[in-house]
Amino acid sequence: MRKEMSPQKRATVVSSSVAIILVIVKLVVGIASGSVAVLASAIDSLLDSVISIFNFFAIKKSEENATNQFQYGKGKIQAIAAVIEGTVITLSGLFIMYKAVEKGLDGSTTKLLLPSVYAMVFSIIVTYALVKYLMRIAEETDNIVIKSDALHYKTDLWSNGVILISLGLVYFTGLDIIDVIFGFAIGIYIIYSAYEIIEDGVKILLDHALESEQVAKIGEIISGHKEVTSYHWLKTRTDGTTNFIEFHMVLRPNMLLLEAHRIADEVEDKIMAIDSRKRWVITPHFDPYDDEEMNEAIFNGMRISPIEHKNG
Repeated sequence: MRKEMSPQKRATVVSSSVAIILVIVKLVVGIASGSVAVLASAIDSLLDSVISIFNFFAIKKSEENATNQFQYGKGKIQAIAAVIEGTVITLSGLFIMYKAVEKGLDGSTTKLLLPSVYAMVFSIIVTYALVKYLMRIAEETDNIVIKSDALHYKTDLWSNGVILISLGLVYFTGLDIIDVIFGFAIGIYIIYSAYEIIEDGVKILLDHALESEQVAKIGEIISGHKEVTSYHWLKTRTDGTTNFIEFHMVLRPNMLLLEAHRIADEVEDKIMAIDSRKRWVITPHFDPYDDEEMNEAIFNGMRISPIEHKNG
């Protein structure tokens, strides 16, 4: 039986298909008109299509089941994809800035202004529909790759709008320097937008903790159980698809293992309900007394700083 394509993978197929259509339209018009802004937008769309195809395979790999060699799965492939995507976007921004400077120095003029305007209007309409679709999938799945794709096409939407304005100003004023200035500014904006994508990917690769609100909520759930005396050493991380949680909880010293397991199940169920879009791997440790200070002394002796969240 054929496995149904996940919403994340379907989104990358849609985005790469749309990007290819935009590449063809803008590349033809950009070369014919000589507009550096339109040509820059065509190059950006070409990179979009390559990145979306790459994202498809990244998501496909990340969804594979854990193996003996990769016992925690391959979810971090998504973070690697996000860093690569952000880097490529940065390079495309630099190239656009270079083309703008080149046009400014050689003094070439923009032709076929009206076809260029029509091409950009078409691009804006299509890109807006794509952004709305990707944002919906990103909201449903909380997938970092789709979030990155949505953010990228969102910057494209703004840059396309700016290009349309620049073409209009060139049409009415006849000053091609406007095309150069706007093209250069778009390059700077694209580089700026890439920073957030790279930052999110690097945070996942470095095992950055979950958002502070989520960590606080997890702490409230653990301490809120009536049979949990206290907790400590709550540590969290995510690979973009799966959230990993570890913590020590103090229970009655004479409690049966069966009871402790029941309490852990109840706590885990409530934690997983925080975000049903994610997979969760939760590892509780049972303590008969609060041994936080002793463990802290051991870790300090090893020069390792533990991440501590305690309910007091």
